[in-house]
Amino acid sequence: MVNVTARNLKCTSASQLKGNDSSEINYPNPFNLSISEDMVNPLDVITALFFCSDGLLQQQMSLKMSLCQFPVPLLLPSCDSQQCTLMLWAMRDIVKQYRPEALSESKDFTEERIVLSNLPMVSFVRLGECSMSKSETLNKLLSNSQQYHNIFVHRNMECGDSPRRISNGLTEITWYLPCGNKNIDIFSQPVAVANLHGDIGFFETQYAFLCQASVAVFIFFDDFGTLRNLLTKEHHKTQIFLVRNLGDKCHDVTLLNQVTKPLGLTKNKLIFKKNQENYATFVKRLKEAVCKVISKTERKISIEQMADIAHELGIWVDEDSHECQTAKKHADAITKEIEDTLSFKEQQLPLQGQIWKELTSLEKEEFRLQKLGSENIEKYKSDLKEKKDTLRQKQNSYDISNSMESFINALSLPQLERNYFLKWKQISLEDVSRTKQSGLRELYEEKRKSSENKEEIKQLDQQLTNSSLGTEHFFREMGQIYEASRFLPETDPSRQQLNHLPGLCAQLLLDGFPFELVDGDASNIPLQWVSDVLSQLNEMVSPKNKILVVTVLGVQSTGKSTLLNTMFGVQFAVSSGRCTRGAFMLLIKVHEEFKRVLNGDFIVIIDTEGLKSSVHAQVDSNYEHDNELATLVVGLSDISILNVSMENLSDMKDILQIVVHAFLRMKEVGKKPKCLFVHQNVSDVSANKKTLQAHDNLLQMLNKLTQTVAKIERKEENMSFTDIMEYSSDTGNSYIPGLWNGNPPMAPVNIGYSEAIYELKKSLIQPVNDVDICTNSIWEFEEWLKSLWHAVKHENFLFSFRNSLVADAYMRLCAEFNKWEWEFKKEIYIWSTNAETKISNFGTVASKSQSTEISDLVTMSVLSDAL
Repeated sequence: MVNVTARNLKCTSASQLKGNDSSEINYPNPFNLSISEDMVNPLDVITALFFCSDGLLQQQMSLKMSLCQFPVPLLLPSCDSQQCTLMLWAMRDIVKQYRPEALSESKDFTEERIVLSNLPMVSFVRLGECSMSKSETLNKLLSNSQQYHNIFVHRNMECGDSPRRISNGLTEITWYLPCGNKNIDIFSQPVAVANLHGDIGFFETQYAFLCQASVAVFIFFDDFGTLRNLLTKEHHKTQIFLVRNLGDKCHDVTLLNQVTKPLGLTKNKLIFKKNQENYATFVKRLKEAVCKVISKTERKISIEQMADIAHELGIWVDEDSHECQTAKKHADAITKEIEDTLSFKEQQLPLQGQIWKELTSLEKEEFRLQKLGSENIEKYKSDLKEKKDTLRQKQNSYDISNSMESFINALSLPQLERNYFLKWKQISLEDVSRTKQSGLRELYEEKRKSSENKEEIKQLDQQLTNSSLGTEHFFREMGQIYEASRFLPETDPSRQQLNHLPGLCAQLLLDGFPFELVDGDASNIPLQWVSDVLSQLNEMVSPKNKILVVTVLGVQSTGKSTLLNTMFGVQFAVSSGRCTRGAFMLLIKVHEEFKRVLNGDFIVIIDTEGLKSSVHAQVDSNYEHDNELATLVVGLSDISILNVSMENLSDMKDILQIVVHAFLRMKEVGKKPKCLFVHQNVSDVSANKKTLQAHDNLLQMLNKLTQTVAKIERKEENMSFTDIMEYSSDTGNSYIPGLWNGNPPMAPVNIGYSEAIYELKKSLIQPVNDVDICTNSIWEFEEWLKSLWHAVKHENFLFSFRNSLVADAYMRLCAEFNKWEWEFKKEIYIWSTNAETKISNFGTVASKSQSTEISDLVTMSVLSDAL
């Protein structure tokens, strides 16, 4: 859920639940109120969760903790030994965007995978008992004055004062990343902040690691005597700062000098909170010390480089596991071949390029016959089929590239290694694409300012779009290789050796990986490939294969993938520099206990690319892609979530009109999906009541539209929108607050967002208990997909219009034009008949004037024949 209250947990014992509030006070000692042994420290819970999880789940937890602005484990202690683990792999998936002071004027930004970022690290540790909470002080140090956030768990949080049993020695890390506004930023440069929980006297390995990796270590302490132990320790070139709460205690200046001089500590390295000093003033002095350190240092290190320090100190690195390293070798073998993403796709993934786009165009033309003209229809279809066969032969003429062969072989690895491989592949490809796109963006900015050549700018824009490279491109190529092989004879060895590919992808679907249904680049479904994968999936899960299909549709960059990830805990790609293209399906297995409620075995989630994207907007009046996609995904769904920005429904009106119109035109569509509008970035509690009129107006407009379309399509005249899609203006709208609580990049996820998504999920699933929606099996879904896509390809008229009103206006114009044309032809025919009669009668009545009249008639007759 990405819920910032996830750590606020409290375990209550049965005895506490049965306790009597009216029990008498223990008068001999009424203040003997001990901490309950049942209370679990949140740090123990976090440590236990990471102990009990594999590397892939640890990575997901770290990512979501980072979104909540929680620190993530850097060094994870072992509960049965002094060994600890550097959590490098767990942080691999965290990508951060920020704007340092140097980029504030240009409004540019830096986007980096955080484990690769070279940043100064400042560490905070404790020696002995300390009256001042180190973690609470850090929270005040890193929080903006306008908004305090509990980044680190401290003693004054709920259950924070309960004894720690397994988390002592846990070292957490967080990052302060500036937004480029000096009035908001605490530090103008990015900095990593590490926090060691527990006494460094007992965790010398962790302390030594922090001393080597940090530019400065701030030691919180109370007793000067405990500092004597530091005299015999080596401090590895780091700067040491001493932080102490003086309070009412008297301190021995002689003892202080004995400790500080051997350590070479000057006065500015001693940050002592005086008795009467305001806490805010103390934190300000601490902040100034940190600012001074990070502004002057050139010592920066990435977490990836920290692995070398860990190995020197005998600290285990999570990426050293056999499965992770084997998968990395397979991923690196492919990635090392990539020098330029565009040329790599042309050379190593050739089947999905221009050939596939031409095949798509021919396939749709075969159904729509838009360029037929006066040609014989059978000959035209034969020519199209011949061109398709030629392109398939061309595809089969390519040998499987080295990269694709390596990719397919890696998918045959044992499950854990395969899962690691796909994650490594995703991470490395995103890094390559991000680097390429960063360079293209800079070039685009230069050309946009200096060049007047619009064609050059347009080409750069297209390169920026095409430079994206992800695992979906490899799966897409695999699908094309398989599809092309189906045109070979069944006994052909090249075809037989590819028969196992659908089974591999079906297994990946069961493992929770997304599968591409619609190719967003070509606007097509590789139907043979998709249907064979679904057939294999059906065999794997039969007979328990009843599904509920949930789809999401909306304008580009309205947070559709984030909504699904938060709602279902899935992993659709977000914030990777690439928007979703096409449509992807993902399978969620329903827990046995919940099957009775849902009446189904699986939930199928379909995530789609944003409608009205800038890529397709470059072509004027090109509505075909959006309208096809919207009709397809709504037609496939049991529940359709229509994602809109704010209360603005106008973005979806046009698309919804086409969907309704298409449903009425296509006989194959017999479903009645549930329709739900989700309004993003609306936090006003009165929004639901204040927009009731707008919702009623929308429903009236959709009803009127449906009646108009029904009349055009010769359907029932009294048909309404709710006859086609299940929608209620009272319950069919949900309001979701903004994702961030504050100003990114330091803003945590808004708790209101998480809670609203949870309520939305309940409202989606609740009606299923009353009405059995999960009636389709995977096999029926496959057949439904085939027939629906067949119907979409047949639609040669409607999808080219912005909305049904424009289509209706065009049809009325065509009707008027046909009427004018018929009247004109009628007049010409009558005149021509009369003229022919006069010509035929020429000479029967001699007259000198007839010659001129007949000459004019002959000329006009020739003109009429031409018309």
